[in-house]
Amino acid sequence: MTAWLFIGLSVASFLGAFIAVTMGVGGGVFLLAVMAMVFPPVILIPLQGIVTLGMGASLVALMWRHMLRDTLLPFTIGSLIGAALGAQIFTVLPAALIQGFIGAFILVLAWLPRITSHGSAPGKFAVLGGVSTFLGMFVGATGVLVAPFVAGAAPDRRSVGVTLTGLMSISYVIRIATFGLLGVSLSAYWPLIVAMIATAALGNWIGGRTLLRIPEHIFRRGFQIVLTLLALRLLWVAVTSPAS
Repeated sequence: MTAWLFIGLSVASFLGAFIAVTMGVGGGVFLLAVMAMVFPPVILIPLQGIVTLGMGASLVALMWRHMLRDTLLPFTIGSLIGAALGAQIFTVLPAALIQGFIGAFILVLAWLPRITSHGSAPGKFAVLGGVSTFLGMFVGATGVLVAPFVAGAAPDRRSVGVTLTGLMSISYVIRIATFGLLGVSLSAYWPLIVAMIATAALGNWIGGRTLLRIPEHIFRRGFQIVLTLLALRLLWVAVTSPAS
């Protein structure tokens, strides 16, 4: 790995963290898209997971008091089940098909908010944990699937970002452990991982200060627009990917 590539990935991690905090979603997908240009899929998904986990840990530490904590346990239980099922068929399902399904589903959730606005019921977040972690074994960043439900349950923009980050951090921990059991090793990438987590922490800090300056209604509309763009990107990837 060249020095310029090392620096470029570190900057991408900063930008991903900043996007995740200020828009509530999209940072993980942005980082995944950048890293996909460099790493093969078998390394890409767990490596992006570790970096995003480190990115999320600093945000959760900064904004813990805004977390919807009653979502954590059911989401964890669902994630464990989803990872166990995903490990059984890892690399079998076509990623493009899953991405297309997620993209279509997100469009529905983004523009029909009544579906997601019934509070943080434990059963709902257990199902979300299972589905997002299962799909994450194949397509990486699935926070966009969970985001509309978090937005529907959260009282304000600060709760949206930190709760989504906390839930997806749980999913990443479980997925990383599962990939380790499947024999995927990332020991050669630790210097890069440390650098990307450090720049992500800076992005979280600057993004958090920026978020406080954004009016609530503008945040909600921007959140909806970002979800839509990410969903359309997933649909485009699904349509243009060669059949396998």
